[in-house]
Amino acid sequence: MQPATMKYKSQGVAKYYFVAALALFVGQIVFGISLGLQYVIGDFLFPYIPFNQARMVHTNLLIVWLLFGFMGSAYYLVPEESETELWSPKLALALFWIFLVAGALTIVGYLAVPYAKLAELTGNELLQTMGREFLEQPLPTKVGIVIVALGFLLNIAMTVLKGRKTSITLVLLMGLTGLALLFLFSFYNPKNLVQDKMAWWWVVHLWVEGVWELILASLLAFVLIKTTGVDREVIDKWMYLIIAMALITGILGTGHHYYFIGLPGYWQWIGSVFSALEPIPFFMMTVFAFNMVQRRRREHPNQAAVLWAVGTSVLGFLGAGLWGFIHTLSPVNYYTHGTQVTAAHGHLAFYGAYVLVVITMISYAMPIMRGREANPKRAQSVEMWSFWIMTLGMAVMVLALTGAGILQVWLQRLPTSGALGFMATQDQLAFFYWLRIAGGLGFLVGLITYLASFFVGETAAERAAVGAGAGPLASPASPVRGA
Repeated sequence: MQPATMKYKSQGVAKYYFVAALALFVGQIVFGISLGLQYVIGDFLFPYIPFNQARMVHTNLLIVWLLFGFMGSAYYLVPEESETELWSPKLALALFWIFLVAGALTIVGYLAVPYAKLAELTGNELLQTMGREFLEQPLPTKVGIVIVALGFLLNIAMTVLKGRKTSITLVLLMGLTGLALLFLFSFYNPKNLVQDKMAWWWVVHLWVEGVWELILASLLAFVLIKTTGVDREVIDKWMYLIIAMALITGILGTGHHYYFIGLPGYWQWIGSVFSALEPIPFFMMTVFAFNMVQRRRREHPNQAAVLWAVGTSVLGFLGAGLWGFIHTLSPVNYYTHGTQVTAAHGHLAFYGAYVLVVITMISYAMPIMRGREANPKRAQSVEMWSFWIMTLGMAVMVLALTGAGILQVWLQRLPTSGALGFMATQDQLAFFYWLRIAGGLGFLVGLITYLASFFVGETAAERAAVGAGAGPLASPASPVRGA
């Protein structure tokens, strides 16, 4: 493969974040499989890792490793887009270690100490913020997240201000600013349950269906510019359309969480209409990615990164768009909210929209940080296999959860009389839960395959060809040509 170097030395800090993200990703999947087993083997790992602890670890690792991925992607992308070194590489490294240590101590706390005791030990009585789903972090961890987020935002903003301004960096900066500011609502924990749920959704929904979508769009646009050679102006126009629709539908679509928590009835209309429009920006993203690849001006040697990028757009549309739409209207959501249908949507949406875009950035940037424009052909083949194995495993999981959710609604939610109780219904879903475990194990195999691709080197023929001055080898056939 053709040698390559980073344009700016400070981009190298991204490698720390990428390695940590992938390590935490493995942990998240392992805990996810253990949770799946606890659905069908009730005392699995009990009393050492009860269900509530495993679930906290699984969901918190998801959030933390994606944040590591976003931060690493920004540290790689922004210097290159701004045409200047990172404002403070030392600050980036310091924040990395603070975030990593804080995250590790929090996970150890979840596993080693009963949650009520952990709240007592970490000063929760000073400012009660614990006990809410996805926001279970102790007060010191939440404060640490704010410090890391603001320090990170300062570093990125100062780099953008001193260098070239592009639409990609400005959209990314908007998304990162929203990420940091919206997390502050996690400190607001009113006694009124309706107000509590409103503030909770301002963090959870407006992250994943609002500002994170801006981050997604900017990262995807950057990789497509680099791998297709399409004019920046064309990609900019697409990106502006996508983020405008994402913000309009995402902000007002928050109403689909307000249906039944004590807010006025008009939220049923607002939430239904605008959340039903949320698939549009994801469909636009799919059309955008395929359009850019078809109009490409070059065959980039890193075809694995192109596959991850196109996969992001397609699976993001399926998970966040289609699977979100099937249960977003209030008459449907009345029955499906909190069932396995919600779990199916959540798993596919996170995988398609955010997991894949982080892996897209890693796939594109890591070879360059290792001194080559792209991984060897054989390594890319392994990497492409990992995409299909992980995607197939996720498909099995999502279809199993969808089937379980439909049956759960039929047995537990729909009947006006004779409905089964929660635990009796769970017994009827065992077949689907075993299928989910099979899909999870397949996903883990795909992830291990992906990690293995980092250790696959060139063949003897490839080394001989490069040594003989043959230049870069022919890249593998585009996985999306003719699609």
